[in-house]
Amino acid sequence: MPFVRTEFADHIGTIALDHYSKRNALSRALIADMLAAFDDFRKKPARAVVLRSATNEKVWSTGHDVTELPKANIDPLPYGDPLEQLMRAVKGFPAPVIAMVHGSVWGGACELIMACDIVIADDTASFAITPARLGLPYNAAGFQNFISRLPLTIVKEMFFTADPIAAARAERVGIVNLVVPQAELESRTYAMAKTIAQRSPAAIAAYKEAIRVLSEAVAVNPDTYEYLHGLRRAVYFGPDYQEGIQAFLEKRPPQFRSV
Repeated sequence: MPFVRTEFADHIGTIALDHYSKRNALSRALIADMLAAFDDFRKKPARAVVLRSATNEKVWSTGHDVTELPKANIDPLPYGDPLEQLMRAVKGFPAPVIAMVHGSVWGGACELIMACDIVIADDTASFAITPARLGLPYNAAGFQNFISRLPLTIVKEMFFTADPIAAARAERVGIVNLVVPQAELESRTYAMAKTIAQRSPAAIAAYKEAIRVLSEAVAVNPDTYEYLHGLRRAVYFGPDYQEGIQAFLEKRPPQFRSV
């Protein structure tokens, strides 16, 4: 797996993002390596998995590889998108997934953090969900990952501004379970993983699945679903999405039209 490093010891799996030449962007290739690692750890089986960057850099991950997004007129986040598959793999993994975060987390990587069960960060960490910078229509499953974890006011602020939330505030609002000194990040993360690995794996697997099912138990009638999908279609067929992607690729600020 060229884009991630993996380790397995004491019933704990580690998946370390290792493509820093692209700031650990969540490309199809990197996600394929991550999915393969989760499959391997499911078979071993792991009692906890630590998700981290292989090296401590300023950026933990830039999120979805924007160069792989469609330019216009196609749903950029369909059900079968690799990033969507990764979210489901993390949430459906039978053991807790602990994110260990040093550095800034952007876009789809921020949603990946929301999909993890526990997040431990140091004071260099920050978290931003950035589709508004691209004019990108987010999907219902993505919103639910945020709404099930955070106060609604924080979800709105994050999506509307696309600005980062620093570590201390991220802990206060519930993005992060624990902020620790940088020198203690690894030891504190693996200490928690070892504690979890000593508990009943069968019971924890049942807890995690029950919490997932209950947190996603949101009834949406067909008319409402079609209405929400229509809102998304209007965006990815519209001028803002095309402008946002083009501006990103040309490394310039986007010029969005008025509604």
